[in-house]
Amino acid sequence: MKNTFVAILAVVGVTGAMQIQAAPTAPLFAENFEKSVLEKVPEGMLVLDGEFAVKAEGGNKFLELPGAPLETFGVLFGPSQSADVTVSARMHGTGKGRRFPVFGVGLNGVGGYRLQVVPAKKALDLYKGEELKLSVPLAWESGKWTNLRLSIRSLNEGSFVIVGKAWQEGAAEPAAWGIRHTEAAAPIAGRASIWGNPFSGTAIRFDDLSITPADKTAK
Repeated sequence: MKNTFVAILAVVGVTGAMQIQAAPTAPLFAENFEKSVLEKVPEGMLVLDGEFAVKAEGGNKFLELPGAPLETFGVLFGPSQSADVTVSARMHGTGKGRRFPVFGVGLNGVGGYRLQVVPAKKALDLYKGEELKLSVPLAWESGKWTNLRLSIRSLNEGSFVIVGKAWQEGAAEPAAWGIRHTEAAAPIAGRASIWGNPFSGTAIRFDDLSITPADKTAK
């Protein structure tokens, strides 16, 4: 009987350890705007420019950038990080005639890396500051939410890999990263960001912002 009890404890202990190991890593930052005040920007988020404000539609709250003026606007959020970090967000934009919005997420502050959806050229671009590093094809449908994820990971040899992906609502998250770029120089620490340019003259919406430690085992 005693041996049986010990065996049960051992199984419970192993199971508990497995559950603890499998528990997801706590986010460094998370904002879904559900508790945010309408017509305001949540405290702690730094608006670089643009009339961003929390709006609501269909029971969902989000941060919205109005459709004018036609400039690039951004918001910084979360703690300052350099590498081994991932930023994710959902964004919603609509085309109008032959005009389309541009939107994206960033890491390492204003002059850091930016993963940008460019519907006009059906592309997903990676910028460092104002320099285009890589561009890959991306199918995009107006009026659907788009998920974006950008990650910077340090490699064993001392270099850094910047990876990114984008996929729209209704589609499964791609297993592979659509963007993959390697840099030798260490990234400068800076806050995560969201960006939008309403070229189509219609509002851009942002939701479910998150910053998490990068999964260094991901390919």
